[in-house]
Formats: sequence, C-alpha cells, structure tokens
Amino acid sequence: MKPYVVVHMMSSLDGRSLTDGWQMKFVFKLYEDTAARFEANAWICGRVTMQEVSHGDDYPRGLAKGPVPRVNRFVERAATQYAISIDPHGRVAWKSNTALGSHVIEVLTEGVSDDYLAWLQSIGVSYLFGGKDEIDLAGVIQTLSSELGLKRLIVEGGSRVSGAFVNQRLVDEVSVLIVPLVDGRSEHPASFEVAMNEWTTPAYLTLTSMEQLERGAVWLRYTVAAAPAA
Repeated sequence: MKPYVVVHMMSSLDGRSLTDGWQMKFVFKLYEDTAARFEANAWICGRVTMQEVSHGDDYPRGLAKGPVPRVNRFVERAATQYAISIDPHGRVAWKSNTALGSHVIEVLTEGVSDDYLAWLQSIGVSYLFGGKDEIDLAGVIQTLSSELGLKRLIVEGGSRVSGAFVNQRLVDEVSVLIVPLVDGRSEHPASFEVAMNEWTTPAYLTLTSMEQLERGAVWLRYTVAAAPAA
C-alpha cells in the first residue's frame, strides 16, 4: 500500500525557496514545528540538501575489495524515523548513519561506485537502489513501504525533488509555509521545479486549511485534486 506523501516547503511570497540571506531566524523553527505536526515516519531530501545536513566533504577511497552487489541493504528496520537521501550517484559524504536523530537511507542508482557502497556499509548507513541509471520515485516509496512499513513520508526539498514528486503524481498533500518577505532574486529556484522534458501537466490542488502563524507567516495546506472542468 502506498504511503501518504506530503511535500512540505518554505517559500518567500514570490515563491523562492533558497533561504540564504533571509535574516528571519524564527521562520526555521516555524518550518520544523509545522513539519513535526505531520508525525511522519520518514523525511526525504535531495542530494544538495542532504550534503548540508551531513557536514561531510568527502569519503575515503579504496575500501571496496571487489565488486559490491547491487542489493538493497537495510541496517535498521525499527527506527523511530528515517532520513531518506535521494542521491543517484552517491555523493553525500555521511559521517555517521544518523541525520538529525533519524536513521539514514541512501537512494542510489546502480551506477554508484563500489567504494561509496563500501563506505556506507562501514558506517552503518542503509541504502536501496532506485533504478539502473535514473531514480524511479514510485518504486522507491513502494520499497520503503513494503520493507519498512512506512505509512507517512514528508518530502522537504530541494526544489527539483519536490517538483518531481508532484509532477509524477506521488503526492497526497502539498504544504507551504509562506514567510513574510519578497526575495526577488530571479536566479534562485522556485519552490517546485521540473525540467521541461519531464513536465506533464499542472498539479491542481484544493485548499484544506490556512493558518496564520507568528510574525506574519502563513501556513497553507492543500490536497491534490482532479483537473477542474473546462
């Protein structure tokens, strides 16, 4: 059975999601507090976000003594919460098998290096293969459900990962924390981004709740809806 999937983003009024330069430290606590209210079994981020979380620069080479089988490896099957890293080529340099108190699971393609897999094994990080050359997100969440019994997942970025989940119709709910500022930097990504060759149709939503939070922030929650009648 497919888990309930929520995309939870924080955005400026003009839809920007990169927070560097935002001198509003209170919004980060608001984001974490609202995310916690979903009581998710796992949180999912892309490589760039997870690289910041890992605080690692690189991993040692030469650990693999031969080819490492491309077989899913789950070190911890009873964790309170999981941190799912969408990292096709195996670039996040984890220092341990936990991130913010959650057990780490790397989602990789089969093209990842043997040394990287050997490194993950040496520090007790779980991993699964999401495809040969590209990640099949639908297959990944199905594996997480069947192997670990996960019921509720929260996708927390970045923009391409969140956009991919929405574009592939894998999301049940979209949650956006709007913070009271206009970013204005056109080179910064929007909260949800999809490459034109991958884009299908707009994702239509139905507003289910709107909550004003402290200091002018607004929390909007939507469920995914069918396309409106013409």
